[in-house]
Amino acid sequence: MKVWKLISGILTIVFFMIVMLQSCAAGVVNALEANGGSSGSVGVFVGILMLAGGIVSICVRKGGKGGNIALIVIFGLAALIGFAGYGNYSDLAIWSAWCLVLAVVAVIALITGK
Repeated sequence: MKVWKLISGILTIVFFMIVMLQSCAAGVVNALEANGGSSGSVGVFVGILMLAGGIVSICVRKGGKGGNIALIVIFGLAALIGFAGYGNYSDLAIWSAWCLVLAVVAVIALITGK
């Protein structure tokens, strides 16, 4: 699990940059079209949670239950917010699925004790 947490943390930090770029673009499109969409803002929140989760994942890769619980909360919240608010920014569903996968892996690590 140590290697997985390190790799997923690095990948999540890289994905954070992509999510933020796409979220800013979606926010600009929402503002220009004046369609009342908020998926760009939701993407920013998901991106910030992804960054926090990636950092936590790298820092607690050798840790115990507390780190896994923190990862479950952070990535679970990011997935929940992302799935609930992806309007015209449909790529947010992909990033939310990534966060859901990481939350599930953290649950498995918590249950197995590894």
